[in-house]
Amino acid sequence: MRNQGLGNWIHRRRVKSAGTVAVVSGDAELTYANMAGRVDRLANALADRGVRPGDRVAYLGNNHPAFLETLFAVGLLGAVFVPLNTRLAPREIAYALEDSGSTVLVGARSLEPLAEAGSRGTAVGLRLVVDDVADAGAPPAGTVAYADAVAAAAERRRDVEVSLEDPAIILYTSGTTGRPKGAVLTHGNMTWNSINVLVDYDVVGGEVALLIAPMFHVASLGMGALPTLLKGGTLVLQDRFEPGQALKAIERHGVNSLSGVPTTFQMLAEHPAWATTDLTSLRKLTCGGSAVPARVMDAYEDRGLSFSGGYGMTETAPGATSLQPQRSREKAGSAGLPHFFTDVRIVDAMGEERPPGTVGEIQISGPNVIREYWRRPEATAEAYAEGGWFRSGDIGYVDDEGFLYISDRLKDMIISGGENIYPAEVEQAIMELPAVSAVAVIGIPDDKWGEVPRAVVARAEGGRLSEREITEHLSTRLARYKIPKTVVFVEDLPRTASGKIRKADLRRDFGG
Repeated sequence: MRNQGLGNWIHRRRVKSAGTVAVVSGDAELTYANMAGRVDRLANALADRGVRPGDRVAYLGNNHPAFLETLFAVGLLGAVFVPLNTRLAPREIAYALEDSGSTVLVGARSLEPLAEAGSRGTAVGLRLVVDDVADAGAPPAGTVAYADAVAAAAERRRDVEVSLEDPAIILYTSGTTGRPKGAVLTHGNMTWNSINVLVDYDVVGGEVALLIAPMFHVASLGMGALPTLLKGGTLVLQDRFEPGQALKAIERHGVNSLSGVPTTFQMLAEHPAWATTDLTSLRKLTCGGSAVPARVMDAYEDRGLSFSGGYGMTETAPGATSLQPQRSREKAGSAGLPHFFTDVRIVDAMGEERPPGTVGEIQISGPNVIREYWRRPEATAEAYAEGGWFRSGDIGYVDDEGFLYISDRLKDMIISGGENIYPAEVEQAIMELPAVSAVAVIGIPDDKWGEVPRAVVARAEGGRLSEREITEHLSTRLARYKIPKTVVFVEDLPRTASGKIRKADLRRDFGG
């Protein structure tokens, strides 16, 4: 085979596991043989419509078999997959499409208004519509029904030359400048991350993994979907998280692997059906985003379950460290040890490695770490230290055994229910209002989401502005989860001698 990338995974797995169920979605099941045939057909449908190696194909939709089929079909063609966050605003969708140069958009029927608005004026010349709703009828004018395209195409296998060094996926991650950057994840990045997961989380061939987090997030895709398929397991897809439905799925399908963020695990434990749901099939819980609160750990340990944890980011595909369940109590608050094929170090401002117990910047190296941001050579250069170490922008320390602890975030990122929020992006949108003279966005604790954003706003002289006006302004510009839940108005913002806003002071005064 000339294709050494992700595109051939399903074909290779079909040889070993043809009759095994690869994906469950609602009442529908796809075996590895079924899925391989559909991936071939979709690849031919895309190629017949002009998709060539290196072209970018975007996907806008929640968890659905079509997401995985598109990922693998695009990989078969040597093209690049661009998954889009369904919670973005049209302007944000348009930016990702324009920046990536995507020419094809595969989108869910339920999100058709967003797909239409977001692709308007971009290079997208073909839109395939996935029927994720019942009785949808004919696709909108100017689009092609995904099901029809797959059904009409030939089931002929393609073998385009693809190496592990070639780009597989572009995932957009917001930056401190407020303009999202496309992290270019190669076939090798995703493959080595999956191997790390297989080694450190003990994924088995009979794995049945419930995906409650969206696959357009690298955590769900890289830590859940791809390792399970690589090992020949079964994915049970949920198009959106609803704790009652998730509990039913665990019992119905004998789910033994579940990943999420603290909020999702808390919502499961607080659901009325928690006490009566049969959880005996579960053997592996993986939680990311932040440390698991003690009360949540208690609820699961009462049912004989323990958590694995970890640390990572989009740029590490995404795993950097893992904390095994047998050490979760002893090492409470730790992000664990580096993954098997990944290295982590702590350095000072001069780039010198720091001894255990000393705080510094967390830097990461390994075959799972990206080499570049899409068409951003300056951002790429800034992201790496000498020797190819990726600068995470987070600070922390390791203990005498090498366990990593996260101390703070240099980039001021807010994690709300597993979603990353970068204050600079929100601040830029608020500053569009003439009545605002200055603004800073900080994270404040929230019982449900872990953190939520709060805006601290100074009005311009003579300016009149309410919290509601700010919220309405942002509603058409940003995803809902990025919009500050509260706004505090102040006369002025505290600044350093150089004029930089002192966010530490704001967190002290308004972070409660």
